[in-house]
Amino acid sequence: MTKLIRWDSELLLYFNNMGTEFWDPFWLTVSGVAIWIPLYALLVFFIVKKLKGKHMWFALLAVALNVVFTDQGSVQLFKEQFLRLRPCHAENLAEQIRLVKGSCGGKYSFISSHASNTFGLAVLVGLLLKPHFKYLIGILLIWAALVSYSRVYLGVHYPGDILGGAIFGSLIGFLMFKLYQRILRP
Repeated sequence: MTKLIRWDSELLLYFNNMGTEFWDPFWLTVSGVAIWIPLYALLVFFIVKKLKGKHMWFALLAVALNVVFTDQGSVQLFKEQFLRLRPCHAENLAEQIRLVKGSCGGKYSFISSHASNTFGLAVLVGLLLKPHFKYLIGILLIWAALVSYSRVYLGVHYPGDILGGAIFGSLIGFLMFKLYQRILRP
């Protein structure tokens, strides 16, 4: 386990120290929640436009529950149980990382809520709209990967936090889709 933690720290330092002042504003924007709002609005628009009646309402409910489960689950089930300090709070790393934002957020890092939320949404909405938008899931997974990478670039998460968040979020998104299918089965 110690070796895994060391590799995670080394990977963080590698990706984080590749950053430059030129790219900092871009990754801050990608990581910021404000940029998600237009995307979320567009996805809701597609759901309302392409799914009708109870399919639309259950899809919107599934999306809302997905966000609650991925966001709260990442905190309640992981961060508050594992208590892994964010890199900027870890004594052995705090002086070695480029902390782009000036502050690093909450105290604990495992798992990344950004990764959990974005991957959960990508999987769920990508599957819900797959009959209408063949490549949407791929586009959304790329978006989730970019948001997740931004967290390492900014120095607020380890790559392992991202991997854990991506797996947890994807699993929740997939399970919500299966529940949606089961409820609406004829």
